[in-house]
Amino acid sequence: MSPRRLGYATAFTVLVADQATKLLLLFAYDLSVKEPLTLGPFLDLIVVWNRGISYGLFQQHSELGRGILIGVSFLAAAGLLVWIARSGRRLLAMSLGLLCGGAVGNAIDRVAYGAVFDFVHLHVGQYSWYVFNVADVAIVAGVVGLLYDSLVIDRAKPDRDDDLTAKPS
Repeated sequence: MSPRRLGYATAFTVLVADQATKLLLLFAYDLSVKEPLTLGPFLDLIVVWNRGISYGLFQQHSELGRGILIGVSFLAAAGLLVWIARSGRRLLAMSLGLLCGGAVGNAIDRVAYGAVFDFVHLHVGQYSWYVFNVADVAIVAGVVGLLYDSLVIDRAKPDRDDDLTAKPS
């Protein structure tokens, strides 16, 4: 599979998985009525409506703020789709697809519900991690992939400028 196809397929898969889990938990299982759903000693499913961005930063309670977040998400997704099309490496394209699918998944929530539906709650004793969703996991994985691609893979390649300026012996 070409890097472009892999990136687009990844974005689509993340978007479908994100929206499917949200729809199933909200409407089929009715998590808002049956919460918390305890899956283990450190994992619950609960309902949290996030009106901000990652980790609840920049909470938006106005229509203008929500509209700006939606617009930025869709513009970022469009830029990521272009970047995927130009990508020549599979890891880079897949990482971009993770980011794109996650951004669109959370933007759809903002359009449909006015906020992002987060539901996975990790905790150990009194320590509680942030509540997140499938899109959030994809975004974090995409950032990790981009960092690996740029810091490890790019550095392992010889610099083309060095090849151009090297004098023949």
